[in-house]
Amino acid sequence: MSAGGDISDIRGLLAEKMAGEITLSHNPGETLKKWRRNFGITQTELSNHLGISPSVISDYESGRRRSPGILIVSKIIDALLTIDEFRGSGTARTYCSMLSDGGSFGRICFVCEYQQPVSLSKFVDQIGACIVCGDVDVTIYGYSIIDSMKAIFEFLPDQFHRIYGRSTARALIFTGVSTGRSPMVAVRVSQLKPGAVILQGIEPSEVDGVARKIAELERIPLFATNISAEDLVNNLNQR
Repeated sequence: MSAGGDISDIRGLLAEKMAGEITLSHNPGETLKKWRRNFGITQTELSNHLGISPSVISDYESGRRRSPGILIVSKIIDALLTIDEFRGSGTARTYCSMLSDGGSFGRICFVCEYQQPVSLSKFVDQIGACIVCGDVDVTIYGYSIIDSMKAIFEFLPDQFHRIYGRSTARALIFTGVSTGRSPMVAVRVSQLKPGAVILQGIEPSEVDGVARKIAELERIPLFATNISAEDLVNNLNQR
């Protein structure tokens, strides 16, 4: 299936992925919220489409209401995809390339889009990242989390551009980093440049000098955080 393939095929694959992720999650409400935000859909928009009160969606996402069963999850997923279709299926098509290669890309990288720009300074505070070099006075429109080791061994040559999703004005978060050199070399040779790079797994003082130099040459804000990848994801899900 190509990026411009049948939208019904895209919808079916994405619905299956979403349903599995939500129902198997240890925190279905948080996972549901993550997907709603990935689509750039507000609680009010979703509740209006479903014909229910926004407080019901809020209660599900916060855990105040018992976790939704598969029937309700299916209705919510269908609503998200239908609203996206009304908007031109932009978000669904963003995920198309990830799903069309047997899921290999999805095992390496997760892409999140924001509906509104977010301050980079607030973003890095949220994940406990400290600056290595660059300017924090910028905004981003999303983030991508890349498993560094899997990317090194499993990324195909034509896959790197996919980590940018719908906008290059985003933070690239590389997890499991040892020095930061390999991720920054990959950024250096790519024609596309991110709004910022975060290296997970090391302290700022441990960032390789070559990685720092590349960031300075490309004028890319560079950060490092030593919190676990799990805590990083949990912090982002609190947004």
